Amino acid sequence: MSASFFPHPDSADRHGLVAVTHAINADLLEDAYAHGIFPWSEDPVGWFSPDPRAIFVRDQIRMPRKLGKIMRRHRFRVTFDTAFDRVMRACAETHEKDGTWITAGFFAAYGELFERGHAHSVEVWQDEALVGGLYGVQLRGLFAGESMFHRVPNASKVAFGYLVRHLEAVGTLLFDAQVPNDFTLQLGAVLVRRATYLATLKKAMRVTTLYDGGRWPAAPLTALDRS
Repeated sequence: MSASFFPHPDSADRHGLVAVTHAINADLLEDAYAHGIFPWSEDPVGWFSPDPRAIFVRDQIRMPRKLGKIMRRHRFRVTFDTAFDRVMRACAETHEKDGTWITAGFFAAYGELFERGHAHSVEVWQDEALVGGLYGVQLRGLFAGESMFHRVPNASKVAFGYLVRHLEAVGTLLFDAQVPNDFTLQLGAVLVRRATYLATLKKAMRVTTLYDGGRWPAAPLTALDRS
């Protein structure tokens, strides 16, 4: 890996904290994700690399059954990269009860990363209403999921299903879930040691994916509405 502003992830404390900074910006985000680190608070900004680490492995992902029928029943429509800021804000509102961590500095930094083509969103719509979605960071062969939300049942599962198919289509090697929770474990997230994660990340940083450093096409590459 290239040189980093951050200490090595192995220097993390027992909570996974690697470093603390006063600010967050897109350059620090690119550096952090490329070296197995992500931010989890602001004022100050805490940068983490937990051990173990949650990831999704393709053959262990539990895709929700009959997503096509769910799409038709709820009249869902899915897009990519058309409402990044709205998705972030919806995620922030949804998770306020868990502690406000998607704050002003995060909006600015991830918004800049989106402009650089390294952050992406999946949007789920009913007519013109945004009812679910997720966002995350793509650097070469790495996709790191950040947060998701739903305003009607199954909307976040649809977003996840389309994301999984998309990441497979563009050639993503490593799908990072960071820290496990009940929902990601339900979807099949598994825990790996930090050393295993970093070794896979090193390989992912040598992979070139479709649309690397650019916007994803608004229309999904693969369809789930026929299943």
